[in-house]
This record gives sequence, structure tokens and C-alpha cells, in this order.
Amino acid sequence: MATQRQPDAVDAILAQWHRERPDLDVSPMGPIGRIKRCAALLQRRLDETFAEFDLSYWEFDVLATLRRSGAPHCLAPTTLFSTLMVTSGTMTHRMGKLEAQGWITRRPNPDDARSSLVQLTPEGLALIDRAVEAHVANEHRILAPLKAADLAALDARLALLLAALESPTGQQLPPAMGTAQ
Repeated sequence: MATQRQPDAVDAILAQWHRERPDLDVSPMGPIGRIKRCAALLQRRLDETFAEFDLSYWEFDVLATLRRSGAPHCLAPTTLFSTLMVTSGTMTHRMGKLEAQGWITRRPNPDDARSSLVQLTPEGLALIDRAVEAHVANEHRILAPLKAADLAALDARLALLLAALESPTGQQLPPAMGTAQ
């Protein structure tokens, strides 16, 4: 038996659509609206933690990408902008800001004289190590209200949705994958 939940903002929107367009199946608006609302609310909570370190989300993202790349915490700009899904122009602008803060340095690429590498400075490494610890603690707090089994089920369902969205053909999932357990 499903547990009762309190109506949310998405329920109100769905009710309005049902009233105004009863002929239209607006059921996809439920999960998509909730995912979008969750994303916005999550971003606010994540940004609060980044702000404690005078970091924006994108600054955290760049520094974290360099940090998790492993020692010497150095990547080619093309690797960075493809990983972070931004344009090369955006990445160049962002690198300038991070370099001015003293968190990264650009150095010549020993394998290609025409390009450079982006590397965390000792200050950048110390900052991202502190920030990522606070970030993970914040994520634990955000998800704490969910039971472990519910969280695992949510993660599994979101992985299915992500796979469907990332599919180059936009194919639907096989019935066995998409059915609730």
C-alpha cells in the first residue's frame, strides 16, 4: 500500500491543467516538473555551501574536476570543457578568473607546444579539498530525510531516466528496465 503524501506545487499545476484541458494527458508534467523543482531547490542548497568558500557552482565544478583527475591535478583545457559541457570560449574566460584567484595555473603542455595544461595550485588544492568535504556533508544532510531503500530506488530510477535521455536514438527503455519493482 502506497503511503499518502502532501500535495505539492506540481500537483496544483496538474490540477489546473486537468480543469482547463481535461482532454490533454498532462501526466508527464508530474515527474518532469518534480525533477525540475528538485533541481532548482537542490542548486540553492548546494550554492549555500559553495558560498561558504567564496566559490560559485562553476568554480567548484572546475576545481573538483581537476582534483578528481588525480595527481598532478592537471588537465588539457579541451578535456575540461568537454567534461564540464561548456564552450572553449567560456572555459577560457573561466580559466582567467580562476587563475586570477590563484587557484589554478596554466603551463605549457610538454607533449604539444601549441597548447597548455591547467593545473591546481597548492592553494586551489587546499581550497577544493575543504570545499568538497563540506559539499559531501551537505549532500548527506539534504538526503537524510529519505530512507536508505527509498534513496536506492530513487537513484536506480533516475539512472534509468538518465540512460534514456542520453541514448543517441532516444529509444524507450525495454519494459523490464522501466517497470517498477
